[in-house]
Amino acid sequence: MDIVLVILRPVLGIGLLLLFCYSLSERKDKIRWSLVAYGVVLQILLAVLILKVPFAHGAIRSVSQLFNALVGFSNESAAFVFGTLASDSRGTYGFAFTVLPTIIFFSAFSAILYYLRVLPCLVYAFAWMLNRTLRLTGAESLASAANIFVGQTEAPLVVKPYLKSMNRSEIMALMTGGMATIAGGVLVAYMAILGGGDEASSIVFGQHLLTASILSAPAAMVASKMLLPQTEPVSEKLVFLEVAGSGGILDAATKGTTDGIKLALNVGGMLLAFTALVAVANWAVANGVGKWTGLNDWVFAITDGRFREFNFSFLAGVLCAPFAWVIGVSWGDCLIVGQLLGERLVLNEFISYLNLAKYQESGAFMDPKTPIIATYALCGFANLTSIGIQVGGISALEKSQRPNLLKCAFKALLGGMIACYMTAIIATSML
Repeated sequence: MDIVLVILRPVLGIGLLLLFCYSLSERKDKIRWSLVAYGVVLQILLAVLILKVPFAHGAIRSVSQLFNALVGFSNESAAFVFGTLASDSRGTYGFAFTVLPTIIFFSAFSAILYYLRVLPCLVYAFAWMLNRTLRLTGAESLASAANIFVGQTEAPLVVKPYLKSMNRSEIMALMTGGMATIAGGVLVAYMAILGGGDEASSIVFGQHLLTASILSAPAAMVASKMLLPQTEPVSEKLVFLEVAGSGGILDAATKGTTDGIKLALNVGGMLLAFTALVAVANWAVANGVGKWTGLNDWVFAITDGRFREFNFSFLAGVLCAPFAWVIGVSWGDCLIVGQLLGERLVLNEFISYLNLAKYQESGAFMDPKTPIIATYALCGFANLTSIGIQVGGISALEKSQRPNLLKCAFKALLGGMIACYMTAIIATSML
């Protein structure tokens, strides 16, 4: 019976998520079901390859070890600049003076890899695979592949020459891919947060994050093409158009550093603002409805103290708990994971990963597999803030697409969220 449940629950989860996309589809009669089937199969095959085949699994682990080493190099530079403020990655000043510098360093390192044509080759290889298997257009394939490596703000640059002629379905695919994956700079930051200062744990979480970002690329295309199917004739020809090159390695590193500073300041500012806003929301609900109705004591009792009061975080957990169950979380942990999913959607994934690390360290999870499932489900930029980032960033490259960007924004957010959940189901069912 247990074996049957282990097999049926992932199937049920994927089926419910696809049904969710179908129910919100703009043109149900135009959904290309062959793409849906091939996309899910491609996800499964990639998961088997990465998680079960020794060669591929070892390769992903090696990349994670490299990232972990880069975190160490970044910590050394942070200690040189900030001294004792950065000497303890888990201390009072740990996040600001160790994690944020990691984003800056990795941004510069990624710019060098792009200049050396390492990243473009990887992007083209993944784009070719998606183009051949899912029959996506050239622009969609390149954008989806680029999102795996460089994130939602840089990926549109790869398809900048295509932007003006892209139709709504292609714009939807571009945005959904950006919502469903993460950039390398924040990936290493999440490794440092979830690893808790332990090298082995950081490498393991790095493997999961890398796997999640890769698997979410085809999942994003499945969700995108169900929510907004392609209804116009398009070309599947894949032509890799190089982004304008830099003046050399030094120039690339300088520009990468500048971009990294902007990203780090944005992350730090968002955390300062949204952490305080969550605190205000929790206080308002707990001291209002929770206190007047006696729900604070009731919540404390029914959750065995894991939630101390009836607040915003508890409400997020209740609303998103069904999604937590769908992706395979044991029922006892659904409220906490639901809270993390809700915070990622309304705020951002940084808040959720910080809270995930906190819950993991305190032993709040009943099932040891829960933190891994949550790691996969949260691995994407699917939050309300990203809508503004994408609409503003892409429309700056091509103003004529702003109406399409605004029309697709919310559905792209939902598509990215569903893609992350599909990845969580498929990957964790094989662990």
